[in-house]
Amino acid sequence: MSSITDIRQTQKTGEKRPEDSLLDRALRPENWDEYVGQKHIKDNVKILLSAAVERGHIPEHILFYGPPGLGKTTLAHLIAHETGRQMKITSGPAIEKVGDLASILTNLAPGDILFIDEIHRLNKMVEEVLYPAMESGVIDIIIGKGPSARTIQLDLPPFTLIAATTRAALVSSPLRSRFSGGVFRMEFYSNEEIAEIVKRSSKILRAKLEQEALREIAKRSRFTPRTANYLLKRCRDYAQVHKKPLNKETVKKALEMLSIDELGLNASDKKFLNTLINKFGGGPVGLKTMAAAMSEEEATVEEVIEPYLLQLGLIERTARGRRATKKAYEHLGQKMSEEKQEKFL
Repeated sequence: MSSITDIRQTQKTGEKRPEDSLLDRALRPENWDEYVGQKHIKDNVKILLSAAVERGHIPEHILFYGPPGLGKTTLAHLIAHETGRQMKITSGPAIEKVGDLASILTNLAPGDILFIDEIHRLNKMVEEVLYPAMESGVIDIIIGKGPSARTIQLDLPPFTLIAATTRAALVSSPLRSRFSGGVFRMEFYSNEEIAEIVKRSSKILRAKLEQEALREIAKRSRFTPRTANYLLKRCRDYAQVHKKPLNKETVKKALEMLSIDELGLNASDKKFLNTLINKFGGGPVGLKTMAAAMSEEEATVEEVIEPYLLQLGLIERTARGRRATKKAYEHLGQKMSEEKQEKFL
């Protein structure tokens, strides 16, 4: 495990370490062998890239969608690395006007990859300009206003658009249909895959992580690599400050400080379950009522807190509202009444 003395010594000798760069970038896989999970996507993308290279063409446009932290941006970087292409990165909210998109596209070199994150947040006018750019390699610019307005068509260098979104339903059908290389859904990872990712990350961070500690981090990671790496970094910090080895006991204490329990539930998740069970008798209760009781926004409850609880089977969404399952009662160490149990049968 790296110590403060080691880092200071490194600064004196000028040796480059992962800590000198942005940690997330240092932990990002650099080739297909290092990228764990998403086998279906990897296999399809590899064929797409190999075929394009053999024909001497640029790869077709690709869209990745799924919850945050599953590796959409990492896949884009890997595609750029494997094809030896330059990648320009932007995001949907950053492209406010048609002129912004025109500037980005006309400055691409032939064969470049353009990565647009959160593409569902593109302005509709900008999106319409993107259609011919993706399909025909041209962009139409309107100069002037009124009767004197005229359209200029600019030829673009051949490029590959790779887009990512956490809200696939908000990507319009015309835009989605233009991703001729494929639209791929990112899946959650298994505990075994997460453990492999944590093991690799611990080596990069020079953190000597014991096997039981590795499994402890993996099972609390919410099946998400970004969360796993976050927990690893915080456990490393705790072990370094307290001068302790990174074993199971140290990891448990570090995660207790973060209010992360053995299922990966955080303080907000547990507040939701406690509110649902202790204030509303386990439900059913409506979204607005739950949000008001927790002093949270409805969107936060519905889009941030509930998905993981649903995934674990701790709550159910019914026509009458949210209700806690028997598993939620058991996790909180509370007994479900016989009347409630009968309603679940």
